[in-house]
Order: sequence, then structure tokens, then C-alpha cells
Amino acid sequence: MPEMPPDEPATEPHAQPEAADVDRLAGEETLLSEDIAALIDSGRTYAEAELAYQKTRAALAGSSAAKAAAALVLALVLLNIALTALAIGAVLALQPIITIWGAIAVVVGALLLAAGLLVRSAAARGKILSLMFGDGTKA
Repeated sequence: MPEMPPDEPATEPHAQPEAADVDRLAGEETLLSEDIAALIDSGRTYAEAELAYQKTRAALAGSSAAKAAAALVLALVLLNIALTALAIGAVLALQPIITIWGAIAVVVGALLLAAGLLVRSAAARGKILSLMFGDGTKA
């Protein structure tokens, strides 16, 4: 066995730690537990802030959707008024040419034809959708 220099104290492999080492380790353990507590507190704060942000975002989205729906309803009402005025104008413009009853018949016939074409188009698109999302059988 080699000899150790005399200025270094001999230590046993399983020697008890000194009191200073125990205090230092206890301090590190306290720091670790404080760090874990701070991390948990930060996580809780982050979760609360994220929840508040998402609530605000949802409220803003709901408000925007309501305003968009109101604008769409108003646009549809105005479109209805415009189409009514167009139909009346067409009847008045055609009246001198083909009498009032003939003008009414032509305008109503044109509107019914346009409505029929739109319904047919919608039915065809509905059939495509039912094939896309149906059970695979032909509708």
C-alpha cells in the first residue's frame, strides 16, 4: 500500500460527513424545495393567465361573430328590398309593351325560373355532400 503524505489527513471510505457538509447539504435541499415551490407557483400563475387570455379571446370571437351575423342579416334584408324594387321596375318597364298582366307574368316566370335553377343547383351540391359524408351507398 502506498504511503500518504503526512500533511493530508487519512480518511476512511465510509467516514461520517462533517457538520459543515451536513449544513451545506441541508441548505441545498432547502433551495431545491424552494425552487420546486416557485416552479409550481409559476406554473399555476401561467395557467391562470392562459385561461384568462382564452376567455377574453372567446368573448372577442363571440362578439365578432354576432356582429358579422347581424351584418349578414341586414345585407340579406337589403338584397330582398333591391330584388323587390327590380321586379317592380321590370313590371313597370314591360307594361307598355305587353300589358300589365303580361309584364307581371314575365317577371314572375323569370323569378320562378331563377329560383328553380338555384334549388336544382343546391340539390346537386347536397347530393355530392351526402356522398362525401354518407355510408358510401349511392343517394
